[in-house]
Amino acid sequence: MHSDFAVILLFLATVVPLLGRRRIRKLLATPETTKTDRLVLYASTVASQWIAAGVIFWRTSSHSISLRNLGIAIPNALLTGAVAVILAALIFANQFLSLKRLAARPSEIKGILPQLALKLFPQDGVERVAFLGVVVTVAVCEEFIYRGFAQRVFEDWSGGYALAAIFGSAAIFAVAHLYQGRRGLISTFVVGSLFSGVRAWTGSLLASVLAHFVADLTAGMLAPSRIRAALAEASDAAKPRKL
Repeated sequence: MHSDFAVILLFLATVVPLLGRRRIRKLLATPETTKTDRLVLYASTVASQWIAAGVIFWRTSSHSISLRNLGIAIPNALLTGAVAVILAALIFANQFLSLKRLAARPSEIKGILPQLALKLFPQDGVERVAFLGVVVTVAVCEEFIYRGFAQRVFEDWSGGYALAAIFGSAAIFAVAHLYQGRRGLISTFVVGSLFSGVRAWTGSLLASVLAHFVADLTAGMLAPSRIRAALAEASDAAKPRKL
């Protein structure tokens, strides 16, 4: 493994989760976020993601690693297109049902992710447009970083062992989302393994990028209103009834 690749993987496995956890703790300690807070966070996320992807693209190019080897290709358009549509549909259904279950169980809204959703996700038209840019950026950059770069490095490092590449990249992807807690860590690892498996099967990042986009967009656009409605319903139910 090239030394610069090792440094990048170490950064992804240590610095990224630590910074993410620190940022989330700060957000959770804040009673409410303002419109400016959310827009600044969106802008910083977009900038940091593209910088990270740019550095990785620079280093892989310096080692003559082709775009095809990084998953930026469509070897089989029919297979890739079909898998992309099916995977995106499954991810959408899972997100929709998860939000529906959450809305039906207000007691679970006290967890980290619902609280973050209320503080981070957009609340008006301007924020939704900005958030769309975040979703596109995260889908493209994270898939390139974890399923394109990290998966390629683990595959080369293991001598072409596909399972090592799939689970290695999924593990780093999950650790990067350490702020979600143990439950989130496990679910992110499962999703990361699925995305990595699809990338290995199709030889392309297209399906995982589309599914990632659908997952984040669905959560960002639907979660806040459903969570607030569930909280309001729970609050009304807790009020003493007049005789």
